[in-house]
Amino acid sequence: MKIVLPKPFTFEAGKRAVLLLHGFTGNSADVRMLGRFLEKKGYTSHAPHYKGHGVPPEELVSTGPKDWWQDVLNGYEHLKSRGYKEIAVAGLSLGGVFSLKLGYTLPVKGIIPMCAPMYIKSEETMYEGVIQYARQFKKYEGKSEEQIEKEIEEFKRTPMNTLQTLQQLIADVRAHVDLIYAPTFVVQARNDHMINTESANIIYNEVESVQKQIKWYEQSGHVITLDQEKEQLHEDVYEFLESLDWTV
Repeated sequence: MKIVLPKPFTFEAGKRAVLLLHGFTGNSADVRMLGRFLEKKGYTSHAPHYKGHGVPPEELVSTGPKDWWQDVLNGYEHLKSRGYKEIAVAGLSLGGVFSLKLGYTLPVKGIIPMCAPMYIKSEETMYEGVIQYARQFKKYEGKSEEQIEKEIEEFKRTPMNTLQTLQQLIADVRAHVDLIYAPTFVVQARNDHMINTESANIIYNEVESVQKQIKWYEQSGHVITLDQEKEQLHEDVYEFLESLDWTV
């Protein structure tokens, strides 16, 4: 059976554009429903894939935050090259961290970090997440339990320097959050067990934006874009985007 892997997408609708960024070990499927919703509302969206994501996990270990940041910049340029002059950015988890970094690096209309970490998780916890991702991917490929365990043991022998540089990236972005002046809507799930939820308060308190808001979603977990309050999230994101001072 041939498996179909998620691909980057561009949904063209109106003249206002939103860059949608997925999380670490995630892919464009994380933000696809949000993209489709925005398309119906007249917003264009583009979701790139980070190198080593949405492909077999063995490819992830040879990439790192520098590669992924370049993919974010390429995504921004993709929208620019298609004639979009004003771009807002929304990102989940690591994508939220990148959305903040973009906010003090390039001109953005607005920023929506969703469940974005500002605290460093231990490498052990992060590594467990990678192993879980690898196991899920292999299951998705239709491999037997025996084959999966054999490949996971092999996978564990590969050094993963990415996690340390990922921690450095989060620390670096946290140190620069006070350079953000673009309107910001901080989204945080109350039942988020992947990150320290105090991160949301840090972002909200430290961005220098005049227009900023924070909302807690009481019934949701870390991947808030796919959780039970996703429809409410869609409406809130749309309301925030509509409040921005677009020239188009």
